[in-house]
Amino acid sequence: MEDIISLKNIDYSYYGKIPALKNVNLSVKKGEMFSIIGLNGSGKSTLLHIINALVFPDSGDVLFEGNPVTEKSLRDKSFGMQFRQRMGYIFQNPDIQLFCPTVFDELLFAPLQLNLPIETAKERAEQTLSFLGIEYLKERPVYMLSGGEKKRVAIASVLTMNPEILLVDEPLSSLDPKTQTFFIELLLELNRAGKTIIFTTHHLDLIEHLQPRVAVLSEEHTIRKTGTASEILSDEELLISVNLIHEHIHKHGKEEHRHYHSHYVFHKH
Repeated sequence: MEDIISLKNIDYSYYGKIPALKNVNLSVKKGEMFSIIGLNGSGKSTLLHIINALVFPDSGDVLFEGNPVTEKSLRDKSFGMQFRQRMGYIFQNPDIQLFCPTVFDELLFAPLQLNLPIETAKERAEQTLSFLGIEYLKERPVYMLSGGEKKRVAIASVLTMNPEILLVDEPLSSLDPKTQTFFIELLLELNRAGKTIIFTTHHLDLIEHLQPRVAVLSEEHTIRKTGTASEILSDEELLISVNLIHEHIHKHGKEEHRHYHSHYVFHKH
């Protein structure tokens, strides 16, 4: 399978002083489920921003199907439109991307920005409402939505673009268990339908559940290892070194017990 996204020797810092990414190299294949894991502050969100050309690296190359993604290349109307149309971004906080008066307005916004006819845009919006089971929210003002409803509407507003690549920052952040389960099953369904999914997380059980290919970011903002979910989850030494699991010591009488804790959101039985 061909690489749809490639990052080569990426460096990025905030204000030229605060390192966020150092010599990052990774590639994502078309139709792949891919995850970037690491602690908060390791550079996961910044990496997604660079992939989506929300910011540009200080050095290194970003390639989309082998074509350079730069401020200059995106000014080319054809390439810029193709890039934006084929890539959708779901932010960690849905309030960042919801700004229209009603839910239906939110779903119409992206298709209209892509110059789709109004009737086509409306049809897409209606289909997406139905697909996500939120038809009842159609005329609801955005400010009257619950946190879980906002997340579903944010997802819907991106899906109306019908993007080929979906970037998702911390899929489980601030969601109730029911919405978490809904979102995870949705990602699986979209991936089975052929969409490329790239998401960030620090929850190791999400990696176990979705079985993506994984890139591990260290607290030094470098990629320590890339591999399958099973390769990463079985590398205890690696996970300890990047603080995704930690040793817990407790005593029963005179006996000392040691075991490892990690960032889990699902109950294991």
